[in-house]
Amino acid sequence: MQKDDQKQWTGNGTHEYSAYFGTPTHDDHILFELLTVGVFQVGLSWQAAASKLPRYRRDFAGMEIQAVAAFSELDVERIAADPAMIRNPRKIQATITNAQAILAVQKEFGSFANYLWQFVAGVPLLITYVEPDEVDNHSPLASRVAQDMKRRGFKFVGPVVTHMFMKAAGLIQDEILDQ
Repeated sequence: MQKDDQKQWTGNGTHEYSAYFGTPTHDDHILFELLTVGVFQVGLSWQAAASKLPRYRRDFAGMEIQAVAAFSELDVERIAADPAMIRNPRKIQATITNAQAILAVQKEFGSFANYLWQFVAGVPLLITYVEPDEVDNHSPLASRVAQDMKRRGFKFVGPVVTHMFMKAAGLIQDEILDQ
């Protein structure tokens, strides 16, 4: 773990996600957690998805990428049966598939972080807006990254999910001038 990644995620998932959102991270474990929140957020509020961080960790083997990548259909059924979980089997399977895709990316790039940060040349992309209501939920960069992630086998990574994931991971940052 690098110095900027040493925040400990414990307790209420919504609070953790809010406190961490936008902090640049190079930690594959944290990136996998942020991506998973993005996957489960589809069709829900970020608060609903982020509040489940402790549940994701419990049901997905501590969010250990290698362990999740080895999950089977029985694990999908086990997780979907958890009444405290967001029980969408497609999102559960997408999390497993994404762990598998991360392993492939790690082999090629050394880490998931190296793969992602290459899209911004190692420096967060600053998007400047004049007014708060101009802040967008997608970007050309996120569209390119989403397309590449899909090509690499990732699931539930459309332009909006990928944009929010990249903002959560600190790869994209917003600056609002009129504040």
